[in-house]
Amino acid sequence: MTDFNPSDELKQAILSTDQVRAEQLLANLGEISTQDFVEKVIVPAMDQIGDGWEDGSVAISQVYMGAKICESLIIQTSDPDAKFRQPQLHFAITVLEDFHFLGKSIIYSVLRGLGYKVDDFGRTTIEQLVDKVEQESIDILLISTLMLRSALKIKQLRSLLTERGIKIKIVVGGAPFRFDKQLWQEVGADATAVGTSELIPVIENLTGETNND
Repeated sequence: MTDFNPSDELKQAILSTDQVRAEQLLANLGEISTQDFVEKVIVPAMDQIGDGWEDGSVAISQVYMGAKICESLIIQTSDPDAKFRQPQLHFAITVLEDFHFLGKSIIYSVLRGLGYKVDDFGRTTIEQLVDKVEQESIDILLISTLMLRSALKIKQLRSLLTERGIKIKIVVGGAPFRFDKQLWQEVGADATAVGTSELIPVIENLTGETNND
């Protein structure tokens, strides 16, 4: 008999766009914390689906539905009265001058599910982003890009933030940073991550650094 693997079961539910099957999986797991559900079930499932999208075996519609289904499941496991994991730190996530929102949506849902306070800035230009970061006192900014031209503008963003005296940690992700492993350093980011499984330890490391500043 094959061992039951919740992340594989969730992946199959997502690939068949079966919300009912996904919710039944959650019910079968019984008492489970949001953090455990995100880290042990959602993250490995969505990372595999993301890999499938990159190699062409998974459709963009399946990735989109995966983000929606996972967001719904996270809400069902979340305690509305729970405190933020890092109440003194303020995160924001944005798509910089692109129109590709799937990666951002997945990361936003996962981080919220893990208890981080995250603002979703949607799509922004460099100028809008500098103003928002300053107005909202953002500590850690996550930027998703699809096109290389957008990724390269992060260097200009960093310069504008420095000119205003804004100290902030920047984490970048997206296709340009997968193809060029040194690009994140060239544009002045503090870190990069491919997929949610890489992002979680990066975030934990940066929150420790920021708290010690």
